[in-house]
Amino acid sequence: MKNFIEGAWADPHSGRFDAVINPCTGEVIDTFACSDSEDVEQALTSAARAYRSWRRLPVADRARLQHKAAARMREQAAELAGLLARELGRPMAGCLTELSRSADLLDFYAEEGLRLKGEIPLHNLDGEKALIVREPVGVVVAITPFNYPITLLTMKLGAALIAGCTVVSKPSEDTPLSTLKLAELFADAGYPAGVFNVITGYGAAIGNALIEHPVTAKIAFTGGTGTGQRIGALAAAHNKHLTLELGGQSPAIVCADADISVAIPAIVRHAFANSGQFCYRVNRLYVHESIYAAFLEQLVSRTQTLTVGHPDSGADMGPLVNQKIYANSERQVQDALDKGATLLTGGRRLTGDVYDQGWFFPPTVLADTNHLMKIMTEETFGPVIGVMPFNTVEEAIDLANDSVYGLAGYVFSANLGTGLRVAESLEAGSVWINNIHRSYHDVPFGGYKQSGVGREKGRYGIEAYTELKTIYLNY
Repeated sequence: MKNFIEGAWADPHSGRFDAVINPCTGEVIDTFACSDSEDVEQALTSAARAYRSWRRLPVADRARLQHKAAARMREQAAELAGLLARELGRPMAGCLTELSRSADLLDFYAEEGLRLKGEIPLHNLDGEKALIVREPVGVVVAITPFNYPITLLTMKLGAALIAGCTVVSKPSEDTPLSTLKLAELFADAGYPAGVFNVITGYGAAIGNALIEHPVTAKIAFTGGTGTGQRIGALAAAHNKHLTLELGGQSPAIVCADADISVAIPAIVRHAFANSGQFCYRVNRLYVHESIYAAFLEQLVSRTQTLTVGHPDSGADMGPLVNQKIYANSERQVQDALDKGATLLTGGRRLTGDVYDQGWFFPPTVLADTNHLMKIMTEETFGPVIGVMPFNTVEEAIDLANDSVYGLAGYVFSANLGTGLRVAESLEAGSVWINNIHRSYHDVPFGGYKQSGVGREKGRYGIEAYTELKTIYLNY
């Protein structure tokens, strides 16, 4: 597929295309444009031209368009989900859920944008008022990863567009097709040319150009911490606005009095969803020593009920997206075993006719882990969890916080006071007590420490795409 610029398909300046691979079969399902700095110039110029009129459009009109785009997403959900399934390998049910949640987020942002307000401080000065207003930051570059290509884009896109910004999206080269289809859908919904552009290619070729260009006012990035640090440094050198949602290594603490009939299903569901390929999954578990053996037995039993297969097979999990992502799970398992961990289930690549052409790794549980092991200290981004016993709640909190990451945390305890105390002590942007579910649309999402800068979702997400201006009015 070509780039989508100025409301139309555009050939890359280089004339080169690369393959989009089905991770289940290794087959080429389509191509994407290998863009260069000339394409960056074209996309950003288009966005800057559209911004001049888009920012002046009444918010109610922008909201109507956003609701219309959300409705179109629901109407074309089957087609979009099919693209997602082919480029990502995720089961169809998960693809449809992503699209539904993304459409809901667009609707939420549309309504929340209507509620943005300014202020007039009551200075009580004769003939003078100070007006505090919000204005859009300008042209936004949205750089998104492969794992939830539509949801992670709409977190940025929906907030930016309702605030009056225009957007140039750069999706992952693993999953560009669904983003390109989304841009076409927005154009069909009536968005003016240039408001939402998509440029594809490799970050090494176009990343710096997208960030350094004088038109770019803000960079919104979701992805690995190392890449985010490089983007942050480059953006800071040019005084660009920035939102970074980066890696996670999220801990779950299971106290002695926890209801494990609730904890285990929640943990298994969240640890292995999307084959473990998301940033705030449960990565490591700390379980009180008094229930450690019983917990492990039930955890393994529940994990072994999960099935792995192709998107249309009804399986719970699909493959990992590529060899690089796959290799990390394999490497972390071997590292843990070399350092004394016990493999309770999974741990080896799946083989056979259904699996041989794809990157299929089973849901894996490692017991008796410690913080000398990568599984307890580094982001896995795969279907592997490590489990470690603890003696006191204070010890568990210290272990959970012993990380450069701080995206999410989880605690299970029958004592709500204990649960709340642990939640307040965890160094994380979001904490769940006694259940785990997807983050809500109306509350902020983001991380502490190396897990990011800024917040997405809620009114906080929209405000991140605005500038504050003070106007002194004398009359």
